[in-house]
Amino acid sequence: MDAEEVSDPAWENRPFDGHAWEGLEVCVAGLGVSGRAAARVLAARGARVTVVDARDGEEQRGHAAELEACGVAVRLGDGESLPAGTGLVVTSPGWRPDAPLLAAAAAAGIEIIGEVELAWRLRPRDAAPWLAITGTDGKTTVVRMLACMLTAAGHKALSVGNVGTPIVEAVAGGSGGSAGSSPQEQSEPYDVLAVELSSYQLHWSSSVAPYAATVLNVAPDHLDWHGSMDAYAGAKAKIFAPGCVAVYNADDDTSSALAERAEGVSRRVGFTLQVPRPGELGVVEELLVDRAFTGDPASHAAELAALGDVRPFAPHNVANALAAAGLARAFGVPPEAVREGLRAFVPDPHRIQHVADIEGVAYVNDSKATQPHAAAASLAAYESVVWIAGGLLKGLDVDDLVRSCAGRLRGAVLMGRDRHRIAEALARHAPDVPVVDVPDTDTGAMDRVVAHASGLARPGDTVLLAPVGASFDMFANYPARGDAFIAAVERLSRGDR
Repeated sequence: MDAEEVSDPAWENRPFDGHAWEGLEVCVAGLGVSGRAAARVLAARGARVTVVDARDGEEQRGHAAELEACGVAVRLGDGESLPAGTGLVVTSPGWRPDAPLLAAAAAAGIEIIGEVELAWRLRPRDAAPWLAITGTDGKTTVVRMLACMLTAAGHKALSVGNVGTPIVEAVAGGSGGSAGSSPQEQSEPYDVLAVELSSYQLHWSSSVAPYAATVLNVAPDHLDWHGSMDAYAGAKAKIFAPGCVAVYNADDDTSSALAERAEGVSRRVGFTLQVPRPGELGVVEELLVDRAFTGDPASHAAELAALGDVRPFAPHNVANALAAAGLARAFGVPPEAVREGLRAFVPDPHRIQHVADIEGVAYVNDSKATQPHAAAASLAAYESVVWIAGGLLKGLDVDDLVRSCAGRLRGAVLMGRDRHRIAEALARHAPDVPVVDVPDTDTGAMDRVVAHASGLARPGDTVLLAPVGASFDMFANYPARGDAFIAAVERLSRGDR
């Protein structure tokens, strides 16, 4: 890493004060993974911690017993009342800002932070720098690609945040001690952390300052939580802190604008699916190239990888690879390690996952495509598609999506609660596309959906599960929906209809 790349980096500030938490009354809102991690770490530092959660089931009682053994008080069945004497609230990402407990804390002038902000304040002065990723889509893929690149370069790297280890445990625990160890017993084993950050987490962060950061893309999502598109984009923008290298998507207007407006960043670096200009990473013929982190960007480009090194191959996944490469290169990773990292990367399931080829038709599972921006990227990867869609649209409009992909559709099979809204958009913008409506919600529904899709498909087509909606109307989560699709395709391939 070139020390001159970032002058006076903000990530070196805020040394850890091992006595700052002693005796502080802290309310942790939420008994999820991040809430439990925050409670354990704070209690180990002498804070008096009370965890509150509105739920009171068997799972919550089990978690409560574990925390109580660590000296943490837990209050179940009441997520609205602020514990008396609270001096700080640490909230879990799922809690909306207008939740009664958080509203009461704000009205009383009590500071509210998230687990990410807590982790930043806990980190020692010589802690590993953060390379941070946010965006509407692609965060998990990019953070995993980045970790592979860093590892290939010989760094001790860890993926944290929404993926993998809770950030507060990575910062406070280390390999020299557990999250419950004393500050003196702990060490930081990592050279660098690849940090995935959601808009929820960034909303509750005020001083987090990564070494380098990227906003991959911004499209309407979580507007019920943030209240408006401006507020949602504003939360994403907080990742571009003073002193960081701002890596932005030059093909995404909002990402570009957020980077341009970011104050105090050390430099701005774009990535694009086009031929890059000086100061950008991009694509030249079949190669991913860097014209930002070279000795002479005006006349020299460094070859990073081939398009064939990006798996699974799709335009939006090439953009993901370029974003990860931008962060890695900002940290000094050599070009050959970018290529090695991409080749070592193993895609997570349910993200444009090829399941099978049956009679010349490809079956692809992208159950993670839970909103229009993600579904559009998935559909754009294939020329002729039988589209399986439906679920909970969360109030999002699908007209632009259907209009943009209409020419690629061989047919559509619709399921889930809001399927009628997708059907209406198809009638408006793709009236000649055959549509099959599957109203069933029983456990065998996916078999019927896949059978109908198979009937519409022709050799050379792709049957694509890109639901554009959340899964909770029919399935426990998007992995369960993807697993149901995979199982149905496997039964189809065996002839078990």
